[in-house]
Amino acid sequence: MSWFIQTFRSSLGKKYIMALTGLLLGGFLLVHTIGNSTIFWGRSAFNAYAHHLHSLGVLVPIFEICLYAIFFLHVITGIILWLQNRKARGGKYEMLVNAGGRTIGSKTMIYTGAAIFVFILIHLVNFHFPVKTETKTISDFVTQVLNNPFFTLIYAAGISLLFIHLSHGFWSLLQTLGISHVKYDQPLRVIAWALAGIMGGVFLLITFLMVISRSQLL
Repeated sequence: MSWFIQTFRSSLGKKYIMALTGLLLGGFLLVHTIGNSTIFWGRSAFNAYAHHLHSLGVLVPIFEICLYAIFFLHVITGIILWLQNRKARGGKYEMLVNAGGRTIGSKTMIYTGAAIFVFILIHLVNFHFPVKTETKTISDFVTQVLNNPFFTLIYAAGISLLFIHLSHGFWSLLQTLGISHVKYDQPLRVIAWALAGIMGGVFLLITFLMVISRSQLL
């Protein structure tokens, strides 16, 4: 573990940790997006997808523990980097100096990250921790939660913030890996926004379709 501690202590090492954990979390979110898109094929397809996941048995909690560990490592590393950058810049970001090229995603990463953390807790309370029964399936929980106007707004806001966070996260990942060139930076930025937009768009579409249908979409 000494190599990890040494890596974690350096600023560059923390950026690599952020890049790796961000890549893993992004990969999970992509798979989650694809899985949740089965909702568009109806209740049976979505419940079959959920049933297939739970049929993996002991692999599910093992995967969840690994995912939580990656997530918290990403959060803790991000906070430490933000505090170090803030200290190095005299207590606050230089918003007016050398601000060229900064996007809303880069300016608000720490804040969108904090909001997403709260959003994920709400999501877990709604869909992961409730006791599932044979008479109430996962699609029933989704219908019940997203038919509530309060949670509709919460999910719309949370997903929008996630889109902003991911748009810069993907871009930052490419920068950390050294994939950067004046000639290709703009197309890569567009690709980063597109990837984030596709994932965020699927979740937003599910949310708004539930508002429109108010009942039997699933």
